[in-house]
This record gives sequence, C-alpha cells and structure tokens, in this order.
Amino acid sequence: MICRIANGAGFWGDNLDAPRSLVEAAEVDYLTLEYLAELTLSLLARSREKDPTKGFTPDFLTVLTSLLPTLAAQPKLRIVTNAGGMNPQACAAAAGQILTRAGMPRVPIGVVSGDDILGRLNEITHAGCRFENLDTGQPLAELGQAVASANAYLGAGPIAEALAAGARIVITGRVADASLTLGPAVHEFGWQWSDWDRLAGGSVAGHLIECGAQVTGGLYRHWQHIDLAHVGYPIAELADDGSCTITKPAGTGGLVSRETVIEQLLYEIGDPAHYLTPDVDVDFTTVGVEQTGPDRVAVRGATGRPAPESYKVSLAYRAGFTASGQLLVYGADAPVKARACADMILVRLSDAGHRPEAFQVECLGADQGVPRTAIVAATSHEVMLRITVRDPQRAAVERFAQLLAPLVTSGPPGVAGYAVGRPTVREVYAYWPTLVPKAAVLSRVEVRPASRW
Repeated sequence: MICRIANGAGFWGDNLDAPRSLVEAAEVDYLTLEYLAELTLSLLARSREKDPTKGFTPDFLTVLTSLLPTLAAQPKLRIVTNAGGMNPQACAAAAGQILTRAGMPRVPIGVVSGDDILGRLNEITHAGCRFENLDTGQPLAELGQAVASANAYLGAGPIAEALAAGARIVITGRVADASLTLGPAVHEFGWQWSDWDRLAGGSVAGHLIECGAQVTGGLYRHWQHIDLAHVGYPIAELADDGSCTITKPAGTGGLVSRETVIEQLLYEIGDPAHYLTPDVDVDFTTVGVEQTGPDRVAVRGATGRPAPESYKVSLAYRAGFTASGQLLVYGADAPVKARACADMILVRLSDAGHRPEAFQVECLGADQGVPRTAIVAATSHEVMLRITVRDPQRAAVERFAQLLAPLVTSGPPGVAGYAVGRPTVREVYAYWPTLVPKAAVLSRVEVRPASRW
C-alpha cells in the first residue's frame, strides 16, 4: 500500500494556483497546505485583535474555492492544513460557507485546537512552568512586556484523530510542519505512537514537502537549467515501513533530484541526529537518499527515538512600534549621499526630541542587503536607502515617518522615490521561543458537516 500525500503551499503567500494545478495534474490521497511561521502567527494575532472573526490565513479560502471542482470529482481526496492559525473555528466556519454554497454542505470539516495557550499562561506558570527563553534562559516573568500570543506546536495525534472521525478537511491551529503529513500517514497505516522508526520516516517525508517547491527545484543551485516558471509542487509516496519516494506531477517544471531532496532535507534541522518534533526525535544521519528514476527520489532509513516531553511554544510580546521607509539616491557617490541623508534624518529626529531605540540604515546596492558577499565600487551611482526605526513610543516612530519625503527638496541632489507616501507605523511583536510541558496543553478535536460550522 502506498499513500500519496502532496503539499501545495509552503507559507502564507505561496502560489495560489499551485494546489489546484497539483491535484488536477496528479491524483493524490491527501493535499496538505502549510501556511504558518512565527511571523505569521504574530500577524494573525493582530488580525484577530482587530476582528474576532479573523485570525486565520485568508489565502486558504481562495484556494478552497479553486479546489471545489476537484473535491467533487475526486471524492477520496482529503485536505489537511494549518490555515486556522489563531482562529481555526472561524476558518472552518468560512470554509463551511464556501462548501455549502457550492452544494457540498455535508462535507465533514475537522478542527484541531488547543494550541493557543495565551489565556492559560498564568495557570500554567503557577503549576511550575517558567517559560524560559530558549536563547537566553530568562523566565517569562522577568520580561515585563504584554504577551500578544502564545501557541504550542501540537503534533500529528489530533490530525489522525480528526481523520479517524471522518473529517475530509482538517483545519488546525499551530501544529509542527511535518505533522501535517505524519497525521495522515498514521491514520492510513495504523502506526502506533511508539513505532519510532516509522514515525521518523513519516516526519522526514513531511519535512521534505513542507516548504512546497523548495524540494522540486526552488532555490536549487543549478536553477538556470530548469523551468521554475511552471514548477511542480511535491508529492510524497509513503510506504508502511516509513520510507517514501519524493516526486511531482508529470509534465510540470522544476526538478526532483538527489540534490534537490538533500538540500531540503538539511533545511532548518539544527542537530541532524536529533530533529525534535512533537511526535518523535528523528535521526537524520541514518537517512539514505537515492535517485530511482526521472523526478523520483527514494528516501529510506530514518530512525527515531521517543518524542520530547515538551511542546515548543511560539510566543510573541508587544515590543513597541516600527516603521521602514525607502528613498532612491542616485548620482556621483550615491552611497555617501545616502548615508548623509540618514544622518540628517537622525539629527532632525533629535531636534524634535526623539532618540529612537533602534535606527537601522541600509544602502541597498552597496553591499548592504547581504553584507560581505559582493564587491561594489565605492562610486556606485545608484542605491536604495532604506531606514528602519523602532521605539517603545509611537510618537517617535510617527515623527520619523514624516522626515523622509522632505529630503527630496531639502537634501542633497539625486534623491527620489517619494511617491509611495509616508511609511506606515506598525506595532512590533517580538519573538520569545520557549517550551511548555505536554501535560499542560489540552488539544481538542471537533468534526462537523460544513453547514454546521
């Protein structure tokens, strides 16, 4: 038995046409859609604050609408996504309306929640959890800033539970990326939660496809030799022993090769001998990767150990305000003029009584975007000046936003790009990586027909 699990989204903002193109070009058992990152959760937390019916990724609704014909034509196709973000119930309600209007009111939608522990921080702290920052060791109690969101990375268990209850679409909040694939695999093969090597293999498959086209040629070092304009998104063909073959729909662009798979395999894994997920501790050093045919790569040999006793938590806190603005500076010695413009803005801010906590200057085009990776002539004739300011006080950032445009007529010659208007002042959500005991997190699974959400 082979279970075919595809992924049509690697982040919020990925190609909206990819999921439909994928399932129209290849028949799969599951389509996963991965939308969340630490930054995404902060954005969704702010969205929910403004409107309690929001807080999920709206791209999913666009994608779901495009998939309606395929869902009708392929009744066995199931979708698993973390598009629920900060508000999976609201996402399910919106998805339910789309399905009901399309004449599919009975499609079962499963919702996985419980990852949002913001309202339980005091309770969990009183039980002994210090929510120590993984980078600094500082306990959360010493932060002194208002917490905006706190989400535990749930595992594959609740997803498998929702599928076992009959869900055709599973919408989650924050779960680990690889768990979107592992949940369906556990459900299909009946793996036990102590089958560490199988769980490791399923997690490796999930890790390989979680970033969408990155495993099918995106970011590939020999990108010039493949068609990325029509890049195909990945399919993992999983076997009961936990091995898999990575491929993509026939006739699509991109490439699945031993190199593209290994590049993604090593992406964001930290210690390769201990890739920690909520489901299993994976040893990547035992994994074998073999090209078995055109656009087909076999991945075998993953081994696993018992999962950690804690969940990772993505916690964001309010850290003031920020704004970023740009001006094109051209002419002789453009980098020198650009930095002089930045100095003028800093002086004018000081004259107005503001000394911002952070004032970052970048001369893009003069070895500033990725420092020390290029040699640029000191006499570059065109740079983009980008200045970013952060401060606890909104007034300081608002004053900065008013100071860029005046340089067009009160700065050195060769300053342009003012048509975009003043920079937008935004609230800053800073990241606090931490852990929470699994026993303190209570996941919940609900499955209902689309029309009842």
